[in-house]
Amino acid sequence: MDSVEKGSATSVSNPRGRPSRGRPPKLQRNSRGGQGRGVEKPPHLAALILARGGSKGIPLKNIKHLAGVPLIGWVLRAALDSGVFQSVWVSTDHDEIENVAKQFGAQVHRRSSEASKDSATSLDAIIEFLNYHNEVDIIGNIQATSPCLHPTDLQKVAEMIREEGYDSVFSVVRRHQFRWSEIQKGVREVTEPLNLNPAKRPRRQDWDGELYENGSFYFAKRHLIEMGYLQGGKMAYYEMRAEHSVDIDVDIDWPIAEQRVLRFGYFGKEKLKEIKLLVCNIDGCLTNGHIYVSGDQKEIISYDVKDAIGINLLKKSGIEVRLISERACSKQTLSSLKLDCKMEVSVSDKLAVVDEWRKEMGLCWKEVAYLGNEVSDEECLKRVGLSGVPADACSSAQKAVGYICKCNGGRGAIREFAEHIFLLMEKVNNSCQK
Repeated sequence: MDSVEKGSATSVSNPRGRPSRGRPPKLQRNSRGGQGRGVEKPPHLAALILARGGSKGIPLKNIKHLAGVPLIGWVLRAALDSGVFQSVWVSTDHDEIENVAKQFGAQVHRRSSEASKDSATSLDAIIEFLNYHNEVDIIGNIQATSPCLHPTDLQKVAEMIREEGYDSVFSVVRRHQFRWSEIQKGVREVTEPLNLNPAKRPRRQDWDGELYENGSFYFAKRHLIEMGYLQGGKMAYYEMRAEHSVDIDVDIDWPIAEQRVLRFGYFGKEKLKEIKLLVCNIDGCLTNGHIYVSGDQKEIISYDVKDAIGINLLKKSGIEVRLISERACSKQTLSSLKLDCKMEVSVSDKLAVVDEWRKEMGLCWKEVAYLGNEVSDEECLKRVGLSGVPADACSSAQKAVGYICKCNGGRGAIREFAEHIFLLMEKVNNSCQK
């Protein structure tokens, strides 16, 4: 179980730099959760992810794919699977972000142009949301840029708010960093230590470090927010594990965050199992879907050598690779590729064929991976343990998967998906060794 610490605080601070409006008065327990006659509804806790379309750092950063999943999808999955929210919302001003949010099962609040300006604060957007939703008593403001958030973190914070009576709880991470004062010409010419004695520098193991806000989430009760605060009243922090504390601010963070997510991210309620079989659609995955016809009416297709290497790497690691197509492909043409894979063509029911292969190998569905790109692949993509599509797959296929490749079909998608499988299998093996 994750080691977690929590603490209380008495001062009022604002994480977004909004001018203070004075210390809020001592807050009373929400009327819906207090003692009373009859059966009262529990306070309505709503998750709210703010996802403006006009990010200046990385265009449409909130839906850029990170490890095959739109960035906002990681926190939406954690929020929905936590089971502690009566509703999960995305506040946005952009159509594409709205579509992705709905794809993951969230509700959407269309933010006004006023609350979408560069000068607007997070608090402005949250207050606007509350003005439209009188049913909400508590807001869990989750940052879209924290892809390693886990449901267990949210469950424990919800308990602190509901059961322990805190008015606000925010996430922190422990850091072991020595701080020094800034040198300013004409003001301060020398630096001074802020949190250490240089003559007695402590070893890391002898120092508890310090707590820093990591921006992953801010939970606060409605009346506190309406007074202009995300932190106030009876406050507490929630200490997240360092490996789960990932915040993406600039593009250079992306490759590092991708590796962290693959190792420490949350992939869903069901545990990953080792993949034993990969089924790949031929047209649009192995090939780019283009068909060339020679003068003597023979079919000619092209494929990427990288994909052939990916298939061979999978086979060497003990993963069976099989090919499937609904089209009457020429087996002779496919055999000339020398991939040495079992294949089925002219398939009208792909799910039935994959199910037959699965049973033949004595596998459960969680041990099967599928790479598809068309409407006819949807049922297979939804059923298997690990699913993927090339970047140029149809929209309905993209909505059915857990991983969307950066590469197009016939242009390295299989190799990329193979690397994704290897990384996840490393995660499975590491969890088995613990």
